[in-house]
Amino acid sequence: MLTGKTTSGFEFEIEDERLDDYELLEKLCEIDQGNTGKLTSAIADFLGEKQKEALKEHIRNKNGRISVKKMVGEFAEILNATKEGKNS
Repeated sequence: MLTGKTTSGFEFEIEDERLDDYELLEKLCEIDQGNTGKLTSAIADFLGEKQKEALKEHIRNKNGRISVKKMVGEFAEILNATKEGKNS
C-alpha cells in the first residue's frame, strides 16, 4: 500500500493492486490521447469510491461546487506521487 498527502492536504492510500491495473492504464492512455470522458472512471478506479468522494468533499468550495481544474490537479498529483513512490 502506498500512502501520501497532496499539497492541499488530502491524505490518500492506494492499494498495491490499483498500481498494477492494466485497464486503468488503458483509460489513462485514452485520457492522454484526448478522450477526457474516461477521466471520471479512471479516478474512481484508482482511488476507489470512498476516497473519490472524500477528495470531492476536500475540494468542494463554499458554494458547493467542485472545480474540474482542482479535481484533475489533485488526481495528477496523486498519480505523480505513486510514480515517485514506486521508483524509490
